[in-house]
Order: sequence, then structure tokens, then C-alpha cells
Amino acid sequence: MNVMDYIKYPRPQFRRENILMLDGDWKINDRLVRVPYPPQSVLSGYKGDIPEEFTYIKEFMIPESFTKDRFVLFFGAVDQCCVVKVNGVQVGAHCGGYTSFSMDITDVVNRNKSNVLEVCVKDNLSTDYSYGKQTQNPQGMWYTPVSGIWQSVWIENVPVNYIERLEITPKKDGIIVEIVCENEFSKACIDIKLQDGAVFHCDFIGTTAEIIIPNPVYWSVENHFLYEFSLKMDDDIAEGYFALRTIKIKEIEGINRVCLNDKPVFLHGVLDQGYFKDGIYTPENANDYVRDITNMKELGFNMLRKHIKVESEQFYYVCDVLGMLVIQDMVNSGEYSFARDTLLPTIGFNKRKRKSLSKIHPRRLAFENHMKEVTEQLYNHPCVVVYTIFNEGWGQFDTEEMYEYLKSLDSTRLIDSASGWFVTDKTDFDSPHIYFRNVKLKPKRRPMLLSECGGYKYMVKDHYFWDKEYGYGSCKNSEELTKRIEKMYEVMVIPAIKKGLCGCVYTQLSDVEGEINGLYTYDRKVCKVDTKIMKKIAEKIRAE
Repeated sequence: MNVMDYIKYPRPQFRRENILMLDGDWKINDRLVRVPYPPQSVLSGYKGDIPEEFTYIKEFMIPESFTKDRFVLFFGAVDQCCVVKVNGVQVGAHCGGYTSFSMDITDVVNRNKSNVLEVCVKDNLSTDYSYGKQTQNPQGMWYTPVSGIWQSVWIENVPVNYIERLEITPKKDGIIVEIVCENEFSKACIDIKLQDGAVFHCDFIGTTAEIIIPNPVYWSVENHFLYEFSLKMDDDIAEGYFALRTIKIKEIEGINRVCLNDKPVFLHGVLDQGYFKDGIYTPENANDYVRDITNMKELGFNMLRKHIKVESEQFYYVCDVLGMLVIQDMVNSGEYSFARDTLLPTIGFNKRKRKSLSKIHPRRLAFENHMKEVTEQLYNHPCVVVYTIFNEGWGQFDTEEMYEYLKSLDSTRLIDSASGWFVTDKTDFDSPHIYFRNVKLKPKRRPMLLSECGGYKYMVKDHYFWDKEYGYGSCKNSEELTKRIEKMYEVMVIPAIKKGLCGCVYTQLSDVEGEINGLYTYDRKVCKVDTKIMKKIAEKIRAE
């Protein structure tokens, strides 16, 4: 599969023939705004203030080629809460700014004349909902906020009975496919293209098909083979792909290791916050994902920690196609305190009373719903191998219960319950953050994931966003930066691999606004490090 084959689709892993993209010119307060770019961004072209509440308006026509019975409207993401109307009638609502949602608009759509779509947004950066690194006062590790639509909007034309969602669970020799459909259907079947080009056919029994793949080919960083399929359920047809891969912790020679397809793998990664100079949360186009992922692979990395953000599915598609592992963070909610959540733990004060929220607390309900939507959205992507629940104690509550709840949603992946500190018994990793110094790591029974480190700042002339500088220790040029990174791996990381260190996350992929500790500049035009030395570091890691 060529990386560009399906990147144009908002859901590359689940494709239908009849799709109407609604990206492009919309209006806010009678002023043009380009969707899917957030109105605060340069790429949106929007000129005006962004109040806490505002309304998008878009006119659209249903194509004549849309001959099936129903119309489903999809949103990639809208921050934070929205009410959706078509031709003046409310058709749905959603809260949570990082996940996709959809609604059936059949009963209110005009087939032969113009329709009016309204998206009424409310975004006051409520801490009851996941809000990530957004702030009204950007500085340091806090960045420009986004509001409203920041991922694609589209309509799919479907029959009365249509596939709402597929859940594909990989096993060592095959898959289990579960169809999620509101109504009963009479028949479903799947055709899978095998590595040799032959087509493997299987009929469903009820909503499920358990399939043994002949001569299975496993997906990995080195061999990222994807099986393409076509699935038919009554009159609905969808195309997509899946991969065969397992991720688990196994004891090897007395040490617990992270294993991909039963073979130890070191998660050699970088922190990826998914910010873009002109689009903030949204890249100019999906090719920017290809560029970032390819750049990191060229530096020897095999993993990205998607930090406190959920991307469009095109990002995960590119990771699937190119063989890049992903640690996916849940997006933090709750109040943040620099002293309590970052400063004191960084210098060693990492004990505090555990926080609990009642079962009906609004923030708890919103966070649980966020985790449910994230896992449903990303379940079928082989690149996602680990979830992070809480980062550095920020918004952390009832950690062990959240671990159990997330495992009930997705038992096929590993979980880092508390990245940084404030660890509890129920987690798959010990997960320290270490900045400003190199220490002798001492892995214990659980695999150790050094989930943040490095972060050395280096400002490149003519390629910085603000004069404000934030990072963890300064470097005056590329040579000094590369040497400091090399020393960190030589002194702290590589010696600990034999003892049980399973991964390392360097901060970070690129500069973000005033935080200038990226391997690339914010505009991605300058690589700040020596590529050859970074590749040598990766070779030493693989040799351990």
C-alpha cells in the first residue's frame, strides 16, 4: 500500500464510495473561515475575535449521485461543546474537543435544494473537559488555544441498514471482526486480500467473524504489512485494512520486556505534541504527517508519544503504513498547578494524597467518556500499542479505577497509568520523567518506560516563534545539542536496557511556540541535530 493511496479520506481505515467533504469556506459572524483550521490559526483566514460562544454556518447541496436512503454527518473534532442544526432543526450535540462524532440527518435534509448547516460552539476552556496544553496566556509549555472545528467535516450516503463501526481484534494467527449496527441485518461477508494477491472470503455468523489468516504476515516496525479488505453488510459496503500484531509484556531471561509479536522491542521515541506553526492543532494537509513521521524514522526513532492530543485518523493511518509505533495519551482535564504537578515532583517530592472523584462528578464522567471515545476511534489502528491515562499528576484521580476501566474498553494494549510520577499499583510500567540531569536508572519488576527526558533547548536564528525561550538546559548550536543528546543516551539510557528499561521518550519532535527544545524547528525547516549521530544511537539501542 502506497502511503498516499487513501490519505485523502477522513477515515482511511473505513472508506465508503459516497462521501461529500464539507471542508473549505464557512462563515462565523458573516466572516469567512476555512475549515478544518481553527479560527485562531493563520490557515483559517479568519479575521475577528473568537468569543466563548459562536456559530459556524455552511450551505451545501446533496450530490445527485447520492441515491441511497440515509445521510450521516461526521465531525472529526470540535472544541469543546457544540450543538448541530440542519435547516434550523437540531440534529445532535457533543462535548469533548478531541474525538469524532456523527449524527443521522436524513429526516431534515433537502435532496434537491440548498441546505444550511449550523454548528453552535461553546468553548470556555472548562477544566471539566479535556483541554490539553491550551491556555489564554500562552507561555512556556502552555500554548495558543483553539476553538470550534479543527478536523474535517463530511457526509456519507448510506442505506437504511449501515455499518456504524467495526471492531477488529488481532490475534497471532488471525482476527475477530465485530460489526456494530443499530438495526438487525440479514447477511455480512468480508473479502481479504492476502500477501500473494489471493482473496480470502469469510461469512459472518451474526455480527461476528472469527478469521484464521493463511500464512499470516505480522505487522512490525521493519515490516509494516497491512491486509486490505472489503466488507459487505446487506446493501452497505466499506473498505479498509487491518494488521496482525500483538503487544504484551513477557518475561525473558528473568526480566519483563515489552514484546511486539512476542519479540522484545525497545520503544525508542519522541514526544509529539501535534502543533503546527500556521495551523496550531491542524496541519496544512495530511502530507505534514508524512513529513514528521518520515523525519523521525530518518533519525532512528520507531515510536511517537502522541502527547495530550488526539489527531485526525489520517495521522494514525500514516503511522500504520510507515510502521511507526504510537503511545497515545488521554487528554488531561482538571486544574493544573506547576508547583504541585511539575516542580516539586521534578526535584524529588513525588508523594501526595490520592485524589478521588465521585461516580457522578462531571469531570469524571467527561473523562471516562473521553477514554471510551478515544479507544473506539483508535481500536483498529495497529500502530497504537500503549495508552497513557494521566500525565505528571495533572488532573489525576482514582488511578487504579481508571486503569481497570480502560482495560475493560481495550484489553489488547498496554497502559501507562501515571506518566512521570504519583504511580499506583495498577499500571503496566514504571514511568519516570527525568530532566536537567542524567541518572543511573534502576528498573524494578515492572518494565521501566522513561516517558520524558532531554528537552535541551536551542534557538535557531530566523526559525523561532517568539523571543520567549523555554526548555531544559541551553545549547548554543547543533553540535552542542547533538553531543548532549548523545551523552544522555550513552550515560542514562543504553546501560539500563539490559536491566529492564523498555523505552525512552525524548522531548520533543519539534519546537512548539516558545518551547524551543525540538529536534526540528517549529516550521519544520531545520533539523537541529546531526542525523548520522542520531542513527548511530539508534543502532546501539537495537544492539542491546
